[in-house]
Amino acid sequence: MHIPSAATQELELLSFADALEHRDSSCGYDRERWLYVPDFYSEYRYILGTKGEKPLICIGINPSTAVPDKLDNTLKSVERIASGNGYDSFIMFNVYAQRATRPDDMDTQCNQLLHRENMNAFEYILSHVGVGHSPAVWAAWGAIIEKRAYLSDCIRDMVKIGEKYGAVWLKAGKCSIKGHPHHPLYLKKDSPTEPFDVLSYLDRLKT
Repeated sequence: MHIPSAATQELELLSFADALEHRDSSCGYDRERWLYVPDFYSEYRYILGTKGEKPLICIGINPSTAVPDKLDNTLKSVERIASGNGYDSFIMFNVYAQRATRPDDMDTQCNQLLHRENMNAFEYILSHVGVGHSPAVWAAWGAIIEKRAYLSDCIRDMVKIGEKYGAVWLKAGKCSIKGHPHHPLYLKKDSPTEPFDVLSYLDRLKT
């Protein structure tokens, strides 16, 4: 369980660029296998994933306790589904970068600084994995998007960035009655990924 120590507006945050450059020799994980930014446990996380030539980029709402070699049940499911769909690696990204096991503990107002740096992280991912092919982006945030009004705007910013790199949006499992893409946790391990019309989804969110 991770309960935020404070609203992120009250914290000193590393920019994504600074977090990417940070190197802790005592990090305790294999840097050749893992991409973890920042590379230490903190109140926020930009990226967690494995390195490969063909990653599946999974988009959740916000990070919880997972770290390299100690994945939570959600990340274990993400890893299985990525492998089952022919991807050699996975990258876990989130609509909002604040760690909070319970979404009800997330910032009540969007921290624009944290959001901006999170979008820098998303663009970094797409620019590096999209060389020679379109990045595969798995929408997997579930109905938790309804927890905070600012989350839908965060997704809209992600979609704009994705358009620059030809991102292909996917889902796994059935969408909810309101059209929210299924959360990974309760999916079957052999669930196939399928096209997801993220623009139509965002249009429905406006109503």
